[in-house]
Amino acid sequence: MALGEHSYGKSGVRLVAVTRTPGRHELRDLTVNVELHGSFHGAYVGGDNAGLLATDTMRNVVYALARERGVDEPETFGRDLVEHFLATGPTVTRARVELAEHPWARLEADGAPHEHAFQRGHGGTRLATVSGDGERVEVEAGIDDLLVLKTTASGWEGFLRDPHTTLPETDDRVLATMVTARWTYAGAVDYGETWRGVRDTLLEAFGDHHSPSVQFTLHRMGSAVLDRHPSVQRIHLSLPNRHHLLVDLAPFGLDNPNQVFQATTEPYGLIEGTIERDGETR
Repeated sequence: MALGEHSYGKSGVRLVAVTRTPGRHELRDLTVNVELHGSFHGAYVGGDNAGLLATDTMRNVVYALARERGVDEPETFGRDLVEHFLATGPTVTRARVELAEHPWARLEADGAPHEHAFQRGHGGTRLATVSGDGERVEVEAGIDDLLVLKTTASGWEGFLRDPHTTLPETDDRVLATMVTARWTYAGAVDYGETWRGVRDTLLEAFGDHHSPSVQFTLHRMGSAVLDRHPSVQRIHLSLPNRHHLLVDLAPFGLDNPNQVFQATTEPYGLIEGTIERDGETR
């Protein structure tokens, strides 16, 4: 009986880093997952832990590097962590670090940005995944929990029907989804500026057209990102359809001209797709 692919690491490391400068504090709120791949056969099969770095140590490294090197962009901090773990010993051949940045927005005081007070922000959770094997480093960026909705300019018509189909066609419906996106870069980029630009492009493209389907909207959003951001090589989008069902008010003697809806979370349609530049298909 042979040991197949295996890895281990530390997940859910919560890190809040404050950069203190005169008159202004900067805040980074991250959840970090560390995953190591390598030659750990002795531990799995023989119970020999000599080649294993304790997962508790991995957690400590996250905090120590945050102090030593600072936390600027999540992608940059992820590269620092990958570099560190690859240097821990010959048993580690590949390191992968996932980072999720939770948004905070600066408060205002007398119409000006507050020095050190924040409120929970919005606009989605920023994601970054960095992996490396000592020869090359791969960086993937992304966004999660980006909840968007439009009250019209969406329909669902002309779809395939069979004996089990009960859904009526409509040319005017609420379209709501929780956008999850992952994208990869070609070459060096300004991570922060590009991430904000991609997010803004996704939001603009969601609302700038009549949507005949979530599939069409997904393709439009991904294509807009590639058109406007040459450094983005490909983007994968996941758009769950958060259904808003028109409530039948006829039993109460009332009409319902697309005004009263029941919001549902389950079950939901799940539409996914990857938009790539020509010649980049994997």
